[in-house]
Amino acid sequence: MIEFIKQEYLGILLILNYLLAATAAITILLKNINPTKTLSYIIVLVFFPFLGVLVYYLFGQEYRKNKIFSRKNVANQKIIKSVRNDLTFSSREIEEINDHLGDKVKLVKLLYSNENSPLTLKNSVDIIRNGDDKFIKLKQDIRAAKNHIHLEYYILRDDGIGTEILNLLIEKARAGVEVRVSYDDVGSKISSKMKHQLTQNKIEHFPFMPVVFSSLTGKMNYRNHRKIAIIDGKIGYVGGINISDVYLNNNGSKPYWRDTHLRLEGEAVKALQFHFLTTWNFVSGQTLQVKEAYFPVLHCDNTVAVQIAASGPDTDWANIMEAIFTAITTAKSYVYITTPYFVPNDEIITAIQIAAKSGIDVRLIIPKESDSWVVKYATNSNLERLLEADVRVYRYAKGFVHAKTIVVDDVFSTVGTSNMDYRSFKINFEINALIYDSSNSKRLKQHFLDDLKDCEMIDYQRWLNRPKFDKIKESSCRLWSPIL
Repeated sequence: MIEFIKQEYLGILLILNYLLAATAAITILLKNINPTKTLSYIIVLVFFPFLGVLVYYLFGQEYRKNKIFSRKNVANQKIIKSVRNDLTFSSREIEEINDHLGDKVKLVKLLYSNENSPLTLKNSVDIIRNGDDKFIKLKQDIRAAKNHIHLEYYILRDDGIGTEILNLLIEKARAGVEVRVSYDDVGSKISSKMKHQLTQNKIEHFPFMPVVFSSLTGKMNYRNHRKIAIIDGKIGYVGGINISDVYLNNNGSKPYWRDTHLRLEGEAVKALQFHFLTTWNFVSGQTLQVKEAYFPVLHCDNTVAVQIAASGPDTDWANIMEAIFTAITTAKSYVYITTPYFVPNDEIITAIQIAAKSGIDVRLIIPKESDSWVVKYATNSNLERLLEADVRVYRYAKGFVHAKTIVVDDVFSTVGTSNMDYRSFKINFEINALIYDSSNSKRLKQHFLDDLKDCEMIDYQRWLNRPKFDKIKESSCRLWSPIL
């Protein structure tokens, strides 16, 4: 028997592989998920022995209905109910917003029914261009903190800038400020020595859904991609910039990194705060008491309407994707999109095509060189459909563009953590600020136009004549799009 196994081990392994693949395929079919995603997984399982099964068990298992996310959603509702009264406003104010936004009010109504996305009116918005400026401002705000500092990041590394910020947190904790840090266990890298220092100085810190070899399953698929900072419940940060030296341009030793972030003051900070608290209760296992200091009375003279839209496996609807879809389909003049990863679903592709074909000025900036060759070719597989619909596509050539922004009609804009891809729309925990304001939208529009100076516009005819081998790579990577 042992001799037989030795001689036929490859065949035995193949049989085991296809038994597991068949079980996985039946499970996928019974879930009735998107047909394209279903076929993608089945193709991978059938034509990539061993690798296909590994990919499915690492990335394909569905945890959306899992009890861990159900428990998180219950905690979310308790916190939201305790603070939402502070974020309500009168029918007269709603009418004023309706008059100002026109068709864009559909976005407000789309998300307003969701208790996680209240519309806030009294806000000040500071658009931050690139990491160097963000870190200067963030360090100043941390130094000035008096009550608490809450950080929630996908990438937090104790490299140069990361160590500098973590040391500042230690100083503030020693001075009596409450400091809490939540970081994604896959995206972040913090040394044991630094973690020990944080603990020794009474800084609470927890990883989001830790992944270890013994439990390396679908948990690897659902990551906390958010980048949030809240100082004293009065100042909030959200956008594309994590805490790492990668996001700095001051040393000139690496490709230029182009990114966008927001610094917020006002009522929108309360929305960021309760999203932080719901995640904190989830990762820490605590039930943190909602104190008045976390939601202080705020005085902001500026009137900028902002909604904080969050999405993830614990939400019933794909809030951010739906907001983007509505913004595109209600556009009257232009839609300007910047994203590092463009692997969207068919709904977004169709919305963009229809907008461009109906005379809307639709432009897209993507990186010329991606940090993932699979994503690069999957992105390229979508471009022909856009170009033939008269969408102007530009590739950023100065370095790597990581900004995640959309501007529509000088009225609406969004800055956040969500990429234009399946993972951001359906799998990861994301958060965006939706801004209903002409001044800020025009600023972001100007940033977009400035970035075009560092871009190469794709010529449709030349694109059609690109090498056939590139087209093969694009088509192959496109099959992986729903699971990238």
